[in-house]
Amino acid sequence: MFGLDPTLFWIAIAVTLFSGFVKGAIGFAMPMIMMSALGSFLTAQQALAALILPVLVTNIRQALRQGIGPAWQTTRDYRWHIAMVALFIPISAVFATRVPQWVMYALLGAPITLFAFWQLAGRSLVIPIHHRRRVEIVTGIIGGLYGGISGIWGPPLIVYLLSIGAPKDEQMRAQGVVFFMGAVVLTAAHLHSGVLTAQTLPLSAIMVIPALIGMGLGYLAHDRLDLQQFRRWTLVLLVLTGLNLVRRALELLGRPV
Repeated sequence: MFGLDPTLFWIAIAVTLFSGFVKGAIGFAMPMIMMSALGSFLTAQQALAALILPVLVTNIRQALRQGIGPAWQTTRDYRWHIAMVALFIPISAVFATRVPQWVMYALLGAPITLFAFWQLAGRSLVIPIHHRRRVEIVTGIIGGLYGGISGIWGPPLIVYLLSIGAPKDEQMRAQGVVFFMGAVVLTAAHLHSGVLTAQTLPLSAIMVIPALIGMGLGYLAHDRLDLQQFRRWTLVLLVLTGLNLVRRALELLGRPV
């Protein structure tokens, strides 16, 4: 089915449904969940291809949940981060088939895990107002570099939003806007990189359906969370995804070449 064994296909559907639920509830982690879970039984390139269209469509929905006006204002407010992500995703996309996968997972997972543990321990990291633009640019560059290679460009933005204390609705909307902009660039880049092809595009398209269903269910949970619960679950999810990325890096490192 769509190039997969039927059992693996339905597992991929379940993974995408769950990742959509998490995205609806917390606003991010769809590519991280899909890449790490699908990567356990698909090749890295197949997993990356499968997540591209679900990520694109769900981020459109998330960015526009409060309407076009708020989405446009958020685009203006985070324009430096968006610009850096859009610039660096196509630059790094050409290396998607060349960079050792364990290096990519380790360099992303370790710092994200440390940051989330630091925050959960009650050690706040607050960025001074006069440093915010520089930090916004740096996190955008980091997100773009990782995004082109792995399809994961969210964690640097989440770190930035948590560090500036963004309100719940603003954080959700900012994630949707930035992730959508990155998803457009990612889709275009991998149409040229050889990852998204006539063979992998149908699989990515069918994954949009469970992603949207899961996201709708996730919104029901999101609306019940207050700001403190939302931030805590965001950090818990960062810890889990970071640890899983480190686990995946160690697993790949231990495999014979």
